[in-house]
Amino acid sequence: MLKNYFADLHIHIGRDMYGKPVKITGAKSLTLTNVLKEASRRKGIELIGVIDCHAPAVQEEIKQLMESGEAQELADGGIRFENVTLIPGAEIEVYDEYAKGPIHVLCFFPSLERIGQFSEWLVGKMKNITLSSQRYYGTGKELQYKTKELSGLFLIAHAFTPFKSLYGKGVAQSLEEVFDPDLVDGVELGLSSDTTMADAIEELQSYTFVTNSDAHSLAKIGREYQSILMKEPSFKELELALHEVEGRHVSENYGMNPLLGKYYRTVCADCFTEAPPGTAVCPSCGSKKIVKGVRDRIEELATEHPRVRKRPPYKHQVPLEYLPKLGPKTFEKLLSRFGTEMEVIHRASLEGLKETVPDPLAEAIIRNRRGEADVQAGGGGKYGKINP
Repeated sequence: MLKNYFADLHIHIGRDMYGKPVKITGAKSLTLTNVLKEASRRKGIELIGVIDCHAPAVQEEIKQLMESGEAQELADGGIRFENVTLIPGAEIEVYDEYAKGPIHVLCFFPSLERIGQFSEWLVGKMKNITLSSQRYYGTGKELQYKTKELSGLFLIAHAFTPFKSLYGKGVAQSLEEVFDPDLVDGVELGLSSDTTMADAIEELQSYTFVTNSDAHSLAKIGREYQSILMKEPSFKELELALHEVEGRHVSENYGMNPLLGKYYRTVCADCFTEAPPGTAVCPSCGSKKIVKGVRDRIEELATEHPRVRKRPPYKHQVPLEYLPKLGPKTFEKLLSRFGTEMEVIHRASLEGLKETVPDPLAEAIIRNRRGEADVQAGGGGKYGKINP
């Protein structure tokens, strides 16, 4: 029997088990064990991709959890901890002669042994295997071939953000300039785009879109995520779902309205004045630091083509912490009553919410569930915001 499971496939590690940095900009509390506990006990996320598992110390922590009996490898791939399954992965920065700029990709593997073999190979391909999102010295296709040799999954990361992405900042006009299209298992949209925007690019029609948090702190886990129809949360089932095999598929994408993304509009990075496409100098302050927005970049790449693939619904919503007047104490009160954030966002009744928090906030949670939040656009590295 197939069932929907919540999945967030892009979560970083801030510190390893020895307290040393992995993702330098990640929170110190963002350890592997804390990520697993947060996803299982508070977020209600049932499948997570941790994309810093190439770091040897992170693998040591996974091994310790398995040896203590707190985690177990699944026959179909993935590592189960309480109510969540970990898919070990790595975010890699590709920069070859064809890329013309840094491109981030996600590589996932079915087991601790496979991610270990991948790390051994990476040691000769990058300068510091212990840190997150390191530059890889080799071609994109070579990276794909190795990932597939180790039975892995290969996804394009945050495809449209202005920095370190496939399409961002004019790096590439087409996916096949850098990668083998047949060896791409999915495309991650990123915070400033959604399904409708990305579907304007014809070559992406054949790929499943995923929406993930790119979490740099525990609180940001589940900032964006998806519901996936599977038999169970495992590596094999995820692979089947990405390729829509035997009924498995992404049922719904949940993400912030693209207007809330910090790179939605083309703006001046110094004064945040919105600028029309093609602007080289800010009309307000004279700065040349113009950051091209995702909206304008996608319009550059868009082509007229029939929509042949039926996409799952993309629901605009925000994490509870983004809602005005929902502070830490109120958040804890909601978790105490309903268990997890996913339970509050998706299943708690209006009546139950009103018994727990003030009526206006309860109604705001329901509006958020329906995708009706009033938002103000962001850009140039500054997030948009939810209007009261």
